[in-house]
Amino acid sequence: MNVALFVTCLADHYFADAAADTVRLLRHLGCTVAFPDAQTCCGQPAYNAGRNAEALRMARHTIDTFAGADAVIVPSGSCATMVKKFYPRLAGEATALADRTWELGEFIVRHLGVTELGDGLAGRSVAIHQGCHALRELRLESEPAVLLQGAGAEVVPWDAQDECCGFGGLFSVKMSAVSAAMADRKLDTLPEVDWVVSGDGGCVLHLDGRSRARRLGIEFVHLATALWRGVAAAT
Repeated sequence: MNVALFVTCLADHYFADAAADTVRLLRHLGCTVAFPDAQTCCGQPAYNAGRNAEALRMARHTIDTFAGADAVIVPSGSCATMVKKFYPRLAGEATALADRTWELGEFIVRHLGVTELGDGLAGRSVAIHQGCHALRELRLESEPAVLLQGAGAEVVPWDAQDECCGFGGLFSVKMSAVSAAMADRKLDTLPEVDWVVSGDGGCVLHLDGRSRARRLGIEFVHLATALWRGVAAAT
């Protein structure tokens, strides 16, 4: 099917490989992927700051930008939540786009019906960080584990995998000490694994930053990159 990639700001600036791996993965699964050049921020920072007028302008721009797409794929539970859950609160006309927007793992499992991606990650142990928006707003509880196991990885139980990492966008700026303490608490409970995987770039950025500051030597990987590494190794 024809899909459009909504790349997100963090992927654009910090996770270019994850954005490219999203495209590679979707093409491998039979999708034709377009990238509308006019796309920009989804508006969540403005929305979280209470700047609804500014968020509404960005929402309407995004609605226009993706008007022709059969499906819009977002490699971020946070930004997918903004479009699917918060846009309709800002603008009634956003409902059509919300209904056509999918978080990456959600799209692969629930829409394409794919759960097996080969055995390219065989021998690789991973822990999953569940981003708050994907877990609590989109109710994506099992999709990352299903896909990683379907690529051959061993998913190691992590008692704190459902705990907030402390990023929270503006929260990590306004309440930096609390934000860092939340990440440290989560990292203190981490089992021994090869990778920590998350579908949210903000969470990856935050946890990786705290890990580097503490010199923990842990590799944090976006879900798209983890899955594509598995597919590439299996083919």
